[in-house]
Amino acid sequence: MSMDSKVPGSEELAPQSQEALASVPAATGRKSVLREYAEAIIIALLLAFTIRVFVVQAFKIPSGSMIPTLLIGDHILVSKMAYGIQWPGDCRFEWTGPINLSPKRWRMPVECYATRMLIRFGKPQRGDIIVFRFPEDEEKDFIKRIVGTPGDTVQVRNKVVLVNGQPLDDKPFTQRIDPGIIDGTINPRDNFGPVTVPEDSYFVMGDNRDQSLDSRFWGYVREEKIKGKAFRIYWSWNDQDEGMKKVRWDRLGKAIQ
Repeated sequence: MSMDSKVPGSEELAPQSQEALASVPAATGRKSVLREYAEAIIIALLLAFTIRVFVVQAFKIPSGSMIPTLLIGDHILVSKMAYGIQWPGDCRFEWTGPINLSPKRWRMPVECYATRMLIRFGKPQRGDIIVFRFPEDEEKDFIKRIVGTPGDTVQVRNKVVLVNGQPLDDKPFTQRIDPGIIDGTINPRDNFGPVTVPEDSYFVMGDNRDQSLDSRFWGYVREEKIKGKAFRIYWSWNDQDEGMKKVRWDRLGKAIQ
């Protein structure tokens, strides 16, 4: 918005008579104000889009597939620059009617379904918690932990995750709440593979091993579909509690590892 304190329409250096000023249509000032508001809104939308696409994006955790690392109601920040400077691709303009500025319903009119790296800082690593487009429905965003990187052999044997033939040390950040073992011919949850992760793809799993829909069920995540790396919990809300107890104060600002 313009910070010029002059009255719109009075920028000329030559003095004018009151009669001349009176002849200026009143609508001119009104149009100028409306134009300034429009410009401010457009700039704000462009800044929001730039930050959301290139820098950081906020998400809310809706399910328990990443318990105990992430809880239902955690609000997290995801770095779009964790692996490099991304350039969006496969973008589509989706007009959904008048802009709704409500935080719960606000969404950008442009949605991008893939990315490519302009400048790479590094590759996703085993143990990273990433947000990505769900392969079976790219309108949805999923969050999981990387277990297998390109070229790795991944297997699950009686709930034990093996990477390249070695047990994965995942006890510090996972939970298994069902003591039963399911046969791999019935369900891949507890017995799966072995499979070799393809190039430019990743094998991901939820930390809540017995209650996670992940690569055991629907396959790999392609690198171009990774939106970013989760790094911080900025807010956490427990709907099951009452009053101020709903806020999980001990989780605010917690690093995601």
